[in-house]
Amino acid sequence: RYYFVLEESRALAPFTITVTPCDVPIAWSILVHKASANFLGKEARGDHDTQEALKSQKAPSMVSTIFNYKGNSVETYMGMSSHSALYMLDFLSTERDTHITVYLTTDTISGYLYPELPMDPRIDVIGIGHTTVTLTWKTSPSVLQHTENIQYCLLVNEKHNYKSLCAAETAIRSSGMKLPPTLALSLSPYLPEPQQVMILSNSELSIINKASSGEVRQICVGTKNTYTVPSLSPSTQYYFDVFVVNLLTNASAAYTGTFARTLEEPEPKVTELKDGKVIQIFLDGKKQKFYNLQYHARHKKIQFTFQLCHGQVRVHITKNGKTVASENISGLKYFSLKGKLLDTYLVHLRSTEESNSSVKVQLSSHFHKPLFPLPPESLKIKSFSKLRTCNSVTIAWLGTQEESKYCVYKKRIEEDQIWVELRSADRCSGPEFRPKSEKVLCKYFYDINLQRAVTTETIKGLDAGTHYLFDVYLFGPSGIPVRYHSKVVKTRKKC
Repeated sequence: RYYFVLEESRALAPFTITVTPCDVPIAWSILVHKASANFLGKEARGDHDTQEALKSQKAPSMVSTIFNYKGNSVETYMGMSSHSALYMLDFLSTERDTHITVYLTTDTISGYLYPELPMDPRIDVIGIGHTTVTLTWKTSPSVLQHTENIQYCLLVNEKHNYKSLCAAETAIRSSGMKLPPTLALSLSPYLPEPQQVMILSNSELSIINKASSGEVRQICVGTKNTYTVPSLSPSTQYYFDVFVVNLLTNASAAYTGTFARTLEEPEPKVTELKDGKVIQIFLDGKKQKFYNLQYHARHKKIQFTFQLCHGQVRVHITKNGKTVASENISGLKYFSLKGKLLDTYLVHLRSTEESNSSVKVQLSSHFHKPLFPLPPESLKIKSFSKLRTCNSVTIAWLGTQEESKYCVYKKRIEEDQIWVELRSADRCSGPEFRPKSEKVLCKYFYDINLQRAVTTETIKGLDAGTHYLFDVYLFGPSGIPVRYHSKVVKTRKKC
């Protein structure tokens, strides 16, 4: 309970009381006690027997209730103070410990501490997307009068609307989010917007960590009254509140909150795979785009072949909804699968890094007619340091049990270009796009014993102290090449 006496320069003086519950509903009332001037003088001197004096008053009719409210909305009482009156404010929390803000003023002419709301304080939803909602609201009269001191702040959350900024602050604290230390900043309307800030009740400004659980998100948008909320989740209901904030005092007034549900994410496009046909798929790493391929089995045994061209790709294969394979692809990868006729296979491809990736895919039921050659266990090229000279290097690579054609290419390269060259290499392209001057030789070889299926080659006629990039291409029966991992070797400076 609080008491106050209004200084009266005239018989009737206007006053307003604004109460903001910051959490649970409260009950509050204003009582007026018509007392003698002698009693008021004691109160003004701060005597401690005020309550006793009130209790000793025998005429209960002298105390009257002039206002009652119960709830969690911001309420303002406007009245006229009468002669020789002592006012009492009663606050009661019916649920649990809580806090409120109370503001009393007799200055009703020069402008309110609290910003004004327009006649129609509703927020209108004018656009809904998969990850965005566009809102608009009527301009506050306070914005037109005091542009430099007024700002709109927007609150977004998935639970419910908030009737005040301090209610939102309480929710953030109770949800376990850590508000960072308060910063003493003076907000300028010309700051870059939108700012992610939280206006607190005691003339404080705190910035909310984006890493927090995101229970309540606040964006201050200056004085513009249309805003598109970004980075929302598809098919999710959000609640939106707009507050017009007095930057000098941090007092605010709440528009009537609204809610909207974002659109469902569109079903990803599914491309039908055709037996034996090779397709190349390009994946956007920055947008985290993925690609879906589908195949209805016409044979009990099928084989998926993936040849990585650029970047890094994750492959996930399901059969009738159940996962049968899932791994990152490097080089050439085969998946041989068994099932029933008309089984449905779904291949989900995505880039695992921010740069773009691409991959060639083939599905085949004719294992005896492979388009891609069967690669060796490793596609690495090895170089022998002890066999390096000023004008030659010796390299080796693994072969297979089938007689195949291998072609070696070399390219002179500057040291600062090595990383770029290795990153940008198209592992699906054949040597047909390379200059003839880069070709070293082509040879055929195989060995039934895989442990002996190794070949070496000494490349001569090189310059001393120079970096060379070597590539080996393996050609299968269909002519589609498999490119080994490029190898950079530097010749000796002195011999």
